[in-house]
Parts: sequence; C-alpha cells; structure tokens
Amino acid sequence: MEPIQSAMKKWMNNNKKIKDNFTQQRNKVINDPEIKQKLSEHVEIDEQDINRNLMKLYEYQQASKNCADCPNLDGCKNILKGYTPHLDIDGKDISLRYEKCKNKVHEEAQLEKESLVRSLYIPKQIKEADLAKMDRNSYERKEVVREIIEFVQNYSKGKFHRGLYIHGPFGTGKSYILGVIANELKKQYIQSNIIYMPEFVREIKASIGNDSFQSKIESFKKVQVLMFDDIGAESISPWFRDEVLGAILQYRMMEELPIFFTSNYNFEQLENHLSTSNRGDVETIKAGRIIERISQLSKPIELTNRYRTNE
Repeated sequence: MEPIQSAMKKWMNNNKKIKDNFTQQRNKVINDPEIKQKLSEHVEIDEQDINRNLMKLYEYQQASKNCADCPNLDGCKNILKGYTPHLDIDGKDISLRYEKCKNKVHEEAQLEKESLVRSLYIPKQIKEADLAKMDRNSYERKEVVREIIEFVQNYSKGKFHRGLYIHGPFGTGKSYILGVIANELKKQYIQSNIIYMPEFVREIKASIGNDSFQSKIESFKKVQVLMFDDIGAESISPWFRDEVLGAILQYRMMEELPIFFTSNYNFEQLENHLSTSNRGDVETIKAGRIIERISQLSKPIELTNRYRTNE
C-alpha cells in the first residue's frame, strides 16, 4: 500500500490550486515575524523539520499572544482559553508550551480575593459596598472612614487590632460599613466573615445534632476578621448567649482576633436585651459578661445621620 504522506504529496501535486493555497499558508506562517526570528536563532532547523512541525507553527501563528487580540478572558480566541502559547525549539524538535495569560491570572486573583469574604444572609448591595462611595460629609462619617482606613492599613496577623461596635438607629448605613470593611480587607488578602445575626442564630440552631455544628463554631472562632451584623435583633436562648456567642467572643478575645458589630442598641441597651431570655428569665451577670467581652474587642461608634452614598 502506498504511504499516506506520499499519496497526499502526489494528490497535492496533481491539484495545483490546493498546492498554491498550501504554499501561500506555509509562507505566511514561516514569515510571521516572531516565528521567523525564532527559526533564525536555530540554524539546525531545516525545511524538513519545518514541514514536519508546520501545524504547530500554524497554531502559534494563529494564536493571540499575551492577550494582544483578546478583548477579555471570555473573548479569548486561543484553543486553550486563558493561556498564551510559547514556541520552544530543542534541537530539531519544535513544541508549543501554554502558560496562563494576564487576563487569566487577573481573574484567578480576583476570585481568590472574592473567596476571602464569606457572608451569610447578606444582601448583594452590602457585598458590593465601596469605600469610595461612602458619604463623608458629617463628622461621624469621617470618623468611621478614618477608623476603616487605619484598621485595614495597620492590620497584621498575630497582632491585636480592636474592631468597631457601630450602633445607631435603622437606616444609618451600619451594614454597608461592614461591607466596605470586608471589601477593603480582601484587597489586602485578609479573610473575613459577615454574618446577619438573626439568621446566624437560626443557622446554628438548625445545625445542632449534625456534623456541621462544631465546624461552624470553629470557623467563626478562627476566621481572621469576624463581623456580626445587627446583634440584638435576634431572640436568643441562654444556651446560645453563653455557649455559642460567649464561646466565640471568649476565644477571639484570648487569641486577639478582631471582630466588628453593628446594632441598633448601645452597650447598655444590648446588655438589657441579652439579659432577658426568650422565656422571660433575667440574667444580668451573664449578659454583662458578654458586653464586657464585646467592649474589649471593639470600639463603640454611634451613627445618627441617615445613610446615603456618593453615587
């Protein structure tokens, strides 16, 4: 039987139009400035080697190098989306090596940052909160912005940084501030958890008796920066107050891990709330112990002005 390469060569020789097209494409490939430069650096590569590796050279010539011809990662035109080809020549062997392009690297870095912010039952608006859009026209807003910037700039693992206890009436933008802090922290690759307190209570109660209970408690204890949104809005039992909230606060106080709070209550009002259980029992000493831990972990800031952004 006649070898297929010989058959193809004979077939092309007998089809002038196809042969001309092939020659035209081959010349286009080997005259590509980058390929031409690369081949000129390897005099050991002869015409036979070029013909043998012509498909690899064609793939390289057609590809977008370093995102030059790609509008974004979704619009990547390469066979391996998000990867840019490199032409390697070793002796008489020609090979293609693909590496992540700058768009791919950027996207992975963004995803890594996004993964640093874990939120439970937090609205999208809060997740996308932006420091640049915060209103700074009042003294209290300027103070909050200053505290955020100082915390993020001075944060370092293993060194205690006091968080904030942001309190004030509904509509003053307390939750938005937590979102701003989380997004500023992720820029510095600092992990944070934001938890809406009433849902947090329900989540923990629902996990009692299954394998996730202890792991959830441990994650809230050990995350780099923890944020409780709207503490005091929940109805809690003495068990949750002392064995869950108290345990998390105690651990973070001992390990000097920062924590932020928002609440409609000041410390005194929150203590009254925590001292009364959902069964009507009053335990002021245990509630006072929780407030003491909160005050050691966070600095109180009161907001009174209605929230607005600079958008």
